[in-house]
Amino acid sequence: MENNLTSLEANIRETKTKSDIKKLRIDGFVPGVLYGEVESNLKLTVKKNALEKLLKIGNFMSTVIDVKVAGKEYKVLPRDIEFNKLTNQPIHVDFQKISAGTKVIVWIPVKFINESICPGLKMGGVLNIVRRKVELNCPADQIPAELVCDLGEKQLNESIHISSIKLPDNVKPTILDRDFTIATVAAPTVVKEPEPAAAAEGEAAAEGEAAKDGEVAAENKDAKPEEDKAKAPADKKK
Repeated sequence: MENNLTSLEANIRETKTKSDIKKLRIDGFVPGVLYGEVESNLKLTVKKNALEKLLKIGNFMSTVIDVKVAGKEYKVLPRDIEFNKLTNQPIHVDFQKISAGTKVIVWIPVKFINESICPGLKMGGVLNIVRRKVELNCPADQIPAELVCDLGEKQLNESIHISSIKLPDNVKPTILDRDFTIATVAAPTVVKEPEPAAAAEGEAAAEGEAAKDGEVAAENKDAKPEEDKAKAPADKKK
């Protein structure tokens, strides 16, 4: 697994007021800061369209970038990016300078392979992804681009844990107290249709109940005239 190293041009930022920052953004630039292992924090500007191209690559926050500024080159890791709430466009970015000995914590995506030959999935199982990304503690020069999860031999109802994924040397998950689950090959959930015999029994029972209700209603109907007959002589006698 290799680092996803790319480059970005930047300039020193001379802005002093909010109006300066606003004009900078109108002109198509994004303000930023470079810190860590430098004499002092560097205020930067980067072209918005160049930054947006990097964002489209994916996993931006775990991508090592070669930033060129004022004739120098810095290997950096994005640490924070702010977006406009209405337009969703980047309006500020922070970078951390890194070196071979720098330890960083990053979120790395999990890539699932061999789904087409997975025995459990072939039997109708469903891939239930518990973690699409895993938080890792690793040297800055050993950040993996992705974690590969091989489903080629996974059976139905089998779980895939972090221990089954090969990590580079000196790279460890931040969760160390348990072998946590990445995904499972779960059995399919099936809604069972009622059996024909059971359905017929249900219909017969319903018809039986309806018949009983009809008989009771008929008995009540027949009882009413008898009550009237019983009352008639008494009324006449009076």
